[in-house]
Amino acid sequence: MRTTKILALALLLVSVLSCSNNAGPAKGGTTVDLTKSEFQSKVFDFEKSSEWNYQGDVPCVIDFYATWCGPCKRVAPIMEDLAGQYNGKIRVYKIDTDKEPELAKAFNITSIPAVLFVPMKGQPQMNVGAMQKADYEKIINEFLLAAK
Repeated sequence: MRTTKILALALLLVSVLSCSNNAGPAKGGTTVDLTKSEFQSKVFDFEKSSEWNYQGDVPCVIDFYATWCGPCKRVAPIMEDLAGQYNGKIRVYKIDTDKEPELAKAFNITSIPAVLFVPMKGQPQMNVGAMQKADYEKIINEFLLAAK
């Protein structure tokens, strides 16, 4: 009986720890899921302006993905690693293209994963398809951080 209670508590603890709410600002180097309205306030309000004007205070990486996409599932832990590795230097956002089809359409996302690299100034750069972590690091270091 005691073993069953301990097992139940352990399972409850694992369940609570594995559920995270990524709706807020990136803290501790985690990715943050964005809705359309959050994207418009934190990144770019494409309904008010056709000229790119990044709203953030540090460069960002935006991972356009879907939960059913195999390559997206391989990229997800890389994005989490990058969020921790570059904590405070960049933000890593995620957009579920099934939940936010208007954002996917606004950026002509026809293939996923698609990753948008957004520098503080200048135009963002889109890369389509899964890449290795070292490739993402190279773009972050050379395109986002070197341009700061």
